[in-house]
Amino acid sequence: MAPSDKNQTDRPTDTRTQEEEAHVKDASRLSARLIYEVIRRDGEEELERPTASLIWSGLAAGILISLSVIGEATLRTYLPETRSAFLVENLGYSLGFLVVILGRMQLFTENTITTVLPVMKRKSLSCFLSMLRLWAVVLVANIVGAFIAAYFMTVSGVFSAEMQNSLMNLSQHAVGMGAAQSLLRGIPAGVLVASIVWMMASSHSDGFFIILAFTWMIAAGDFTHIIAGSVEMAYLIWLGELGAAPALIDFFLPVLVGNVVGGTVIFTMLAWGQVKNEVAHGAEANKDR
Repeated sequence: MAPSDKNQTDRPTDTRTQEEEAHVKDASRLSARLIYEVIRRDGEEELERPTASLIWSGLAAGILISLSVIGEATLRTYLPETRSAFLVENLGYSLGFLVVILGRMQLFTENTITTVLPVMKRKSLSCFLSMLRLWAVVLVANIVGAFIAAYFMTVSGVFSAEMQNSLMNLSQHAVGMGAAQSLLRGIPAGVLVASIVWMMASSHSDGFFIILAFTWMIAAGDFTHIIAGSVEMAYLIWLGELGAAPALIDFFLPVLVGNVVGGTVIFTMLAWGQVKNEVAHGAEANKDR
């Protein structure tokens, strides 16, 4: 056989090998280091966003996260009173998170992992200050948005009397746990939201179900989330059922600390721990080139 004929015979095999390799790569799960890198780069982009963009995005997230409270209240109002109704009504809690996260809006609790990873890699004061700036801007924007949404929820005629009753019961339960319990229950919520960010980085098409499952667990586990909970807190404040001091001391600050501890101190530190040696090794390899 002539050399040219041999090359022509090998080509289909080479093509099949390349196609198989491409399929293997598509089917393979991302390694922990690659997931870290995806989130870190996303965090770098977030840290460089203009303040005005952060404000508008955070404001939209604060308003639309109210759909979680409204969704849960709607199911509670119209589901029959059975033992399993509690598990079903908590699916409504996922609604606001689906809109906010899939819509790429700025939600404070997502940033407890996303913007922390660049700081842990760069270890610079300027990066740390940029993270604090973003946290402050997004948190304030989220809370302002929550208060706007909560005010609309109190307007006469927006919801039926039955819905208003469900909203009241949900809000009183969420805000009335006391400082210690609010803090403790904020930790798992922080871990769960950080888990959503980590898993979304390696998911091509399952984002909807990841958000649905993990945010359902926040509601079903009776955990506390600082932004969705702030809608309920603001709702009670607008109605005159809750004072500013109890809202701040017994709910807002404890839940904020709990979410940060869960999202940053626990989940992000553990995630960083499993990749830091690989990241350091990769950095040294790049220097040697």
